[in-house]
Amino acid sequence: MSLTKRPMDSSKFTISHKVYVRSAKSGNATKLYIEQYLRTDIPCSSKLCTVCPLSAEPNADGTIKPPVLAVDPTSTTKRGPHYVVIDTNIALKAIDVLELKSAFYDIIIPQVVLQEVRNRSLPIYTRLRAIARDADEKRFYVFHNEFRKETHTLRQKNESINDRNDRAIRNMCLWYQKHLKESCATSSHPVPGIVLLSNDRANRELATKEGITCLSLRDYIKEFKNADDILDMIPAEDTQEVNHEISYPSYYPQSRLLGGIKNGTLYRGNLSINQYNFLEGSVSTQAYPRPILILGRENLNRGFHGDSVIVELLPQSQWKHPASEAVEEEQIDKMDGADNEEQEVISDAERKILAQEALRAQNSALEQRIQPTARIVGIVKRSWRFYVGHISAKSLPQSESNAPRNVFVSPLDKCIPRIRIRTRKARELVGKRIVVAVDDWPATSKYPEGHFIRSLGEIESKEAETEALLLEHDIDYRPFPKSVLNCLPAEGHNWKVPENLNSGDAKLKKRRDLRDLLVCSIDPPKCQDIDDALHAYPLPNGNYHVGVHIADVTHFVKPNTPLDDEGASRGTSTYLVDKRIDMLPMLLGTDLCSLKPYVDRFAFSVIWEMTPDAKIVNVDFTKSIIRSRHAFEYSEAQARIDDASNTDDLTKGMRILLDLSKKLKAGRISNGALNLASPEVKVHADSETSDPKEVEIKQLLDTNSLVEEFMLLANISVARQIYEAFPQTAMLRRHAAPPATNFDILNEQLRIKKNLHIDLTSSKALADSLDRCVDPEEPFFNTLVRIMATRCMMAAEYFSAGSFSEPEFRHYGLASDIYTHFTSPIRRYADVVAHRQLAASIDYEPLDQSHREKEHMEKICRNINKRHRNAQFAGRASIEYYVGQVLKNEKEGTTHEGFIVKVFSNGVVILVPKFGVESLIHLRDLGDEETAVFDEENFSLKVKTEAGTTRLLSIFDKINVSISSIKDESSGMRKVRMSLAN
Repeated sequence: MSLTKRPMDSSKFTISHKVYVRSAKSGNATKLYIEQYLRTDIPCSSKLCTVCPLSAEPNADGTIKPPVLAVDPTSTTKRGPHYVVIDTNIALKAIDVLELKSAFYDIIIPQVVLQEVRNRSLPIYTRLRAIARDADEKRFYVFHNEFRKETHTLRQKNESINDRNDRAIRNMCLWYQKHLKESCATSSHPVPGIVLLSNDRANRELATKEGITCLSLRDYIKEFKNADDILDMIPAEDTQEVNHEISYPSYYPQSRLLGGIKNGTLYRGNLSINQYNFLEGSVSTQAYPRPILILGRENLNRGFHGDSVIVELLPQSQWKHPASEAVEEEQIDKMDGADNEEQEVISDAERKILAQEALRAQNSALEQRIQPTARIVGIVKRSWRFYVGHISAKSLPQSESNAPRNVFVSPLDKCIPRIRIRTRKARELVGKRIVVAVDDWPATSKYPEGHFIRSLGEIESKEAETEALLLEHDIDYRPFPKSVLNCLPAEGHNWKVPENLNSGDAKLKKRRDLRDLLVCSIDPPKCQDIDDALHAYPLPNGNYHVGVHIADVTHFVKPNTPLDDEGASRGTSTYLVDKRIDMLPMLLGTDLCSLKPYVDRFAFSVIWEMTPDAKIVNVDFTKSIIRSRHAFEYSEAQARIDDASNTDDLTKGMRILLDLSKKLKAGRISNGALNLASPEVKVHADSETSDPKEVEIKQLLDTNSLVEEFMLLANISVARQIYEAFPQTAMLRRHAAPPATNFDILNEQLRIKKNLHIDLTSSKALADSLDRCVDPEEPFFNTLVRIMATRCMMAAEYFSAGSFSEPEFRHYGLASDIYTHFTSPIRRYADVVAHRQLAASIDYEPLDQSHREKEHMEKICRNINKRHRNAQFAGRASIEYYVGQVLKNEKEGTTHEGFIVKVFSNGVVILVPKFGVESLIHLRDLGDEETAVFDEENFSLKVKTEAGTTRLLSIFDKINVSISSIKDESSGMRKVRMSLAN
């Protein structure tokens, strides 16, 4: 709580003095003298209180924040009405329980708890603040005990910070008890009691001695009528026995970890688990060009996919090939002993020599198959989140009892190990998609331990699977809170662009009236959130006047408002097959900001004068008002352009745009821009039921490229402008050149099978070599290589200009020296920031301080990079689910063309372009396992089929496959099953 800047009644506060003595290296002491204002007007926020409203100080607008805690608060089976106070442990470990709609109301959060939670877990702090903001629903109240005179607690001599914080919470409880007894004495309602929740036994004992009712979370929940429904959600450490299934190595102490990183014997990086073999991981570090291999359960040492870990190289005698086998769940027990190798003890000096050998091995083409291996010796940061899965039927107890039982949850994500939970409802949850949280992974437990959160519904139901993929990819899909909706224009859908542009609004006067231009939009079918529109017409000098007009979202989304905070948090909109999860409320996205035809809209325009050869003569940026003449779909615009009988000015403008776009694209390609590929498909759904009907490969028209080229040009022009204005904080986007090692395997495959090579010396060299990767007998081969090359590329990322040197700004894929995102502010927060910076660069309005601070901009970039990635994965997962549903109706025996993209010793992975799906065909389904021959050097697998013939399956081969849709027992998901067609 920050103190108000306006004068206060001095009778309502006192000043507390604190003196700290800090020693300096010189031996002198520095005395720090701190004053803290302690107030007596911080309210208890009970609606029953008759004292606090009299002393409450009004806000700047004269209003007083209404009380939160109810007149008739929560009661349980054992006690009457009461308010609940939580300590830090409860907030950190039981946030899922606190968020329940069926329980936990009238909660008081001490300020000291909120501060400690913020220091220890920012995500939980955010969730706790979110509950507190929705005061009308859950009635959570943050009491600023550190600033209230009666509850301010000084730390005593030799008292630990934790003990002082616990004592501060108890002092607050005592004050509340006394205060409510006095202030509610005249009320006709019972005076609420105070219940402190703490899982700290010592704290509970001290609280009881002081006259405070203090319970453990478990004991308190037992007083609920629906206790059985909630007890399963208590974190595992509170309920489960210690398991002794294994003995993982202990993590190194912090001092050894820091020392090892400093002297170069330990390495930090992020752990990635192989999706085809969960007992193999890799860690990318700055020290080595290739990821370091982590093989086996013991060396993975409780690491989770996505964890930030510290690793130590193993002796050279334990360096190995990457796995050539796809490991299935039923093989787990068989492979448990595979990593129990005796560890050699080596010195730091030997480790430094080992590090040099590892670097040499990674850089040696001759030895690239033998890779340095390592083990995890420390966890820097866990990536734990909510996980969606289902209860493994094999782990169900034989007994029909409702007593708590341990069961395994198999996550949807195959890179995540099974999670042990304890529940009373195992049998009723079988066949359902459920959400669990991970609490701990003890060194003596083979599997991580967690607790049940909630059920999403029946496996394979559309509602459950859609919610599951949103949770799995951390997409915020909750309704927009009231505080966000309150930021929207009060007129709602009736809001209109002002008629009089010369009114007293200074910003309105700065806008350029472009409503006379023949502007149109070109988008996918049924697009409602129209971000961009274009125009073009010839100039008297033979050049062209060309404009890109982008929805002016920042007119409505102002910095440091709940609406802006929500947009920044969500980062991007997420597009699923049957729905869209918006970054901004629908009123803005599909109406007030959307550049719909025939209505006036605010826009941010980039206008060029261009020569007939698509060379830019000059560029201008302006806030504007436009009126789109038509909203075209790609195919509709293409048909209109191609129809020679259409000679109206709007169509002529689109033809100019198309002609210029082809020249722009040719210029980019000649500069080295890449033309990559991915297996993109479109799912057609029933218009009434949204059930999937068929799948087709997306067809790209010239109008797709038309829009893309001008959006790229606008983004590049804006990037140069904002970087010049804000060289330290401009919102930019970069695409790093891929390390040559990323292409080693693909190049080896191309060399052996096709005598081809991909050149990585520059983006131009890469583009040209991709053009040469053709097979005269197979037209799809070039597309296949481009798909596989795309997977070797680095991911593009947003960044703040001051975070990299200028040469590192380059967007490798687009062959552009600088780039940003400006053209989709309705669905991307990066574009919102770019709009604000562009507006400031042309003196339309000042730039908010938050977009001038490098540290804050880096924080924004980290979040939107994560959100952008998650939204992409969620979109792909949605397509995958719907394709699986379509394939349920696939006629048996129907064959489709597929291509081999991976070869293992126990199977091959096939890509079927028509459906954009990949699947592993196991060796047992290919032929005789005993006589199969795996040729790792030549990326091939020779099998004897059931018909007795011998078949050689090699990388890039085209084969015919039969496709069906089956339920994957390990994930519960419907997946594609392929088999070789005769």
